[in-house]
Amino acid sequence: MSGAVEASHMDHPDFRANGRIFATLDHENVRGMVKLTPEQQGEFIRNDPDTFEPASGAWGRQGCTMVRLAKADEATVGEAMTLAWQAVATQAAPRKRKAARAAPARKSKKATR
Repeated sequence: MSGAVEASHMDHPDFRANGRIFATLDHENVRGMVKLTPEQQGEFIRNDPDTFEPASGAWGRQGCTMVRLAKADEATVGEAMTLAWQAVATQAAPRKRKAARAAPARKSKKATR
């Protein structure tokens, strides 16, 4: 996977290309996540519901797919990882956010009576 690097997100390993996460592992290496399209996610879940399930909430509806590693077939997970990598490898790198400038300190007004 050309350009893929391992990094860390919220103290657990993630895998990125073009600065975008396409897969993660949990702290115990029990589950992983691959970022698929909703259509790809549906296909993996239909074909292997014991291994794949949508992530919770909006992330899952967008295609983030949890993988139970103990039940996973290496070739199938490799296919899911490849699809996830291909999706981010073809996207432009995310723009770096400008650091928020600190507002100048205000002088406090002393109450006068």
